[in-house]
Amino acid sequence: MTARRKATGIALAGLAPLALTLLTASPAVAHGSMSDPVSRVLACYAEGPESPKSAACKAAVQAGGAQEFYDWNGVRDGNAGGKSKEKIPDGKLCSAGDAAFKGLDLPRADWPATKMQAGNHTFRYRATAPHRGSFELYLTKAGYDPAKPLKWSDLESKPFAKVTDPKLVNGSYVFDGKVPARSGRHLIYSIWQRSDSPEAFYTCSDVVFGKDSGKAGTTAAAPAASVPTEGQLAAGADKSSMDMSAHGHQGGATAGHGATLRSAQAGKPAPAGAATPRTPTARPSRSPVAPVRRAAGGWRRPVGTAPPPRSPSAARPCWPWVRPSCSPPAAAGPPAPRLNHPTAAAPSPSFTSGAAPRRTPGPRGP
Repeated sequence: MTARRKATGIALAGLAPLALTLLTASPAVAHGSMSDPVSRVLACYAEGPESPKSAACKAAVQAGGAQEFYDWNGVRDGNAGGKSKEKIPDGKLCSAGDAAFKGLDLPRADWPATKMQAGNHTFRYRATAPHRGSFELYLTKAGYDPAKPLKWSDLESKPFAKVTDPKLVNGSYVFDGKVPARSGRHLIYSIWQRSDSPEAFYTCSDVVFGKDSGKAGTTAAAPAASVPTEGQLAAGADKSSMDMSAHGHQGGATAGHGATLRSAQAGKPAPAGAATPRTPTARPSRSPVAPVRRAAGGWRRPVGTAPPPRSPSAARPCWPWVRPSCSPPAAAGPPAPRLNHPTAAAPSPSFTSGAAPRRTPGPRGP
């Protein structure tokens, strides 16, 4: 192994742990939200993140900004690990404890709501990045007061619907559940816990049973929630801080992803001491090049290919005293005698051609 190959191997071995660290540290974002019944974040997005119509959505924008609605599919806890009740504090269930979505935690009795009735219901969960996992749906207890911060104790201790790896239909998970009987305004809380990761996603869907609205058991008017259209979702995708370009998931199959967050803090000053993020630059694509090796003669050719043929004019000279195995090409006619290099096989010209013998000079006279 050459010194260059050794140096390359050492460099690659040193980069491997760094690459693994970067892959495992990539945040998982933008995965989905409940669309039937409509979640709070989707209902406000349908009204328009910049200028919503309902009083509750307007108050949420004032509390947390419009960005939380553009990021409607990112209410999550990346390290839930099935311990959502331990990790998310009371009063912050709808935001999953994330300050970026704090507007969703406002205790109000006028959130846009969906009509609901007891019995069987088909639920739909819009998934922008499907994953294997389980869904659990909880309903608030009788006597729930929406004007107070939502606590875990306001929900039934056991989910009324639980399903693992439901079918994915037109970009949404679809599954059935039997809704308990209630009256007035209530809330359905969903937990989508991935089985291939500790990550979990959360939604709050305001629902109304019967004709009662507002506070549970009262008849105050309540705005109806609506689902955003495909056109609305596509129009706001560029303003989302969630990067979905690297998600290539199929169905409910387990798949990893390297999605990264685009800066959700664009336009905001960076905290003191924070490193300035570098914008990746596109590199020109390179065509694959066959590996090249050096032959004994000094020329280079791609591995696996035959050496180029030599033309007759480029043939190397043949010298028997340098290359014994080489024989010179036969010349036309008899070869000329080589008096300076006689050989045993060549007879003396005086005995073969009839020429006069060579005269040997005698001694000189006095």
